[in-house]
Amino acid sequence: MRLIKQNIERDGSGTWHAYNLIRPTDLLLASALRRITTTTATGSTSSTRIHTTLLIRVRSIDFDTQASTLHVSGQIAQETKFAKVGQFHTLDLELGRNFTLEKVGSDGEGWDSVARNIVREACDEARGAEVWAVVMQEGLANLAVLTGSRTVLRQRVEVAVPRKRGVGRQGEHDKGLEKFFQTTLDTLLRQIDLTESKPILLASPGFTAAAFQKFIIDTATRVGNKALLAQKANFLVVHSSSGHLHSLNEVLQSPEVTARLKDTKYARETRLMDDFMTLLRKDDGRAWYGPKEVEQAAEKGAVGRGGGVLLISDALFRAQDVGVRRRWVRLVDKVRDVEGGEVRVLSSEHESGKRLEGLGGIAAILTFPLDLDDEQDGEIEGRDNTANGEARDVQL
Repeated sequence: MRLIKQNIERDGSGTWHAYNLIRPTDLLLASALRRITTTTATGSTSSTRIHTTLLIRVRSIDFDTQASTLHVSGQIAQETKFAKVGQFHTLDLELGRNFTLEKVGSDGEGWDSVARNIVREACDEARGAEVWAVVMQEGLANLAVLTGSRTVLRQRVEVAVPRKRGVGRQGEHDKGLEKFFQTTLDTLLRQIDLTESKPILLASPGFTAAAFQKFIIDTATRVGNKALLAQKANFLVVHSSSGHLHSLNEVLQSPEVTARLKDTKYARETRLMDDFMTLLRKDDGRAWYGPKEVEQAAEKGAVGRGGGVLLISDALFRAQDVGVRRRWVRLVDKVRDVEGGEVRVLSSEHESGKRLEGLGGIAAILTFPLDLDDEQDGEIEGRDNTANGEARDVQL
């Protein structure tokens, strides 16, 4: 299976999808920068860097979250003028860099259902930036974009704003604050597409975010920026404890933001985790977490049609062991294709995915209650009886 000339470069999430897609033993073809050492007739050596294209068999993958760059290491699988088979090289995949990926496996095991779904999601233009956010305080602003798979910090703005203390300092403070707002607005306009109607969250302690919103509207009115004025209804001012990026988590959990983002993938997954935790607190046997418990529930057909939901972290599919990945792929296929249940693969970069990882990376909402603890206790008791010499009746 191959995907021919499909652009998945979008808000830094393209490399994240590639991170979840590329696995050890895959074949990866991409442009590379390789150092070549040559020796002259006199014995002297010289080193140069050349641009070439290399095919490697993947051995390890590393993702740089800050730069949204993927570093893929492996052994060269096809000899070229500048490299021999078996030599090691690390390919750097970043936005705008094309690559070809080949998965090797029998019976469709290479391009399994999870891998194919990653490709479909990456190529879905409707799953781009869902929300823009500016988390700020006086002199500091963090511009981030919330996609269907992760939260990406696009730009950090820092401008010195004099304090109000002292005689005659109010004017200096106001000038510094206006410069800070203008710099933040210019940065925001370079990042967002004003032709799209997306929520734009402005969060801060105190009244900084509200003052920034007023500055945006006043500036757009003064310069006649109709496209920016058309975004007026998309701005939402909310409170945060600080202007640092980690405060975005509390912002996204506020009632006004939850109501505005109810149709986004992030909000849907957050609601599912909230529903799961509610059922777990009720302790009525309809919410289970952990690999063994969820697999047992799926085997009994309890994660199927009529409200069954499998929640699984994308981190489980990044397992280096092929057998471990195959285990989770089969579970997903059973719940979705055989039982007819809903499957949600949560991003480990989102808050809902981090909550799920705290539960072992896998959980399920069942269509009917099960008491798996009693079954496990029975298994343990049976093993104990056997160990004590108490054999069960056997018919020969």
